[in-house]
Amino acid sequence: MLKVGLTGSIGSGKSTIAGVFRVLGIPVYVADDEARKILDQPEIISMVVHEFGSNLTNNDGLIDRKALAAEVFTDAAKLVRLNSIIHPRVRTHFSEWIEKMENVPYILQEAAIMYESGFSVFFDKIIVVAAPVEERIARVIRRDSMTRQEVLDRMDKQWTEEKKLERADYVIFNSEHSQAIPQVLEIHEHLCSISQNYN
Repeated sequence: MLKVGLTGSIGSGKSTIAGVFRVLGIPVYVADDEARKILDQPEIISMVVHEFGSNLTNNDGLIDRKALAAEVFTDAAKLVRLNSIIHPRVRTHFSEWIEKMENVPYILQEAAIMYESGFSVFFDKIIVVAAPVEERIARVIRRDSMTRQEVLDRMDKQWTEEKKLERADYVIFNSEHSQAIPQVLEIHEHLCSISQNYN
């Protein structure tokens, strides 16, 4: 089966674009959603507490995501350690998910740090969603009630958009002044046309 990765810098509009593919009947696996579920598992909570301290749990004994983000997004080494706990489990779950997919031309995984995590090698094609940096910052501030500095800290931990674009098989420009849906339809049509080569 043809495996397609969908990625882009924070605030680029990956989830919106993934939603268009979903409307077209393409199964979409959202890696960040699965990572959040994994973070709630007792075994993972214990590992995170052991690695980063018990001050990162809330009153329910779950990981306080905001506190964890503050801890890891200002320290690259800590982010690497957290990712080494979460990412292998996401990969395993994704492999199990793929096995259940039938009668579709291709599947799509949406992930924020597909290149940074090394996960891009598992995909036949990669789509990068791009948008101007100031639009991206404004979107994240609106969506997540973050400060500009918090957004910049997260951006600093991701590859630059330029670096992602150099490696992309397809690019969707998702700015306020671009028409994203026709771009999605064109890519979808091309992926459907080549999907038989990946059976």
